[in-house]
Amino acid sequence: MPLKVELKPGERILIGECVITNSDRRTTFLIDGKAPILREKDIMTLEQADTVAKQIYLAVLFMYTSRTPSDHHATYFTLVRDITQAAPSTWKHIEIINNHILTGDLYKALKQAKQLIQYEQELMNDARGASVRKSRQTGGDAPRDRGR
Repeated sequence: MPLKVELKPGERILIGECVITNSDRRTTFLIDGKAPILREKDIMTLEQADTVAKQIYLAVLFMYTSRTPSDHHATYFTLVRDITQAAPSTWKHIEIINNHILTGDLYKALKQAKQLIQYEQELMNDARGASVRKSRQTGGDAPRDRGR
């Protein structure tokens, strides 16, 4: 069954090893076949991969778009080790990603890696909130009475 894709004016899409840029009008087309397909919004660059979860996403993206996905396994597993040591609660996401990789469903692995990024952000936000609460409890951010 073909995949129906609708592109906004100027939007780009990766199909296989080709980048297609839409013209100035909304376009709909059908893609039939087995090639990696990514919308522009799902493509991450090295510069954007500024957290471990984003680097995992990038490694899975490279697997998905590569003719030899195994070339990226070593990088992926090193990153997985790093994130699970730093935040063991990420394992639930990693396990799902691993299962998709093992079954060859790299697009689903990529989607799960995107959820890992969201989870990592939640962990960082929680850590920042705890830091602010602790600082307030110890008087770090409290206004000081200057004897007025």
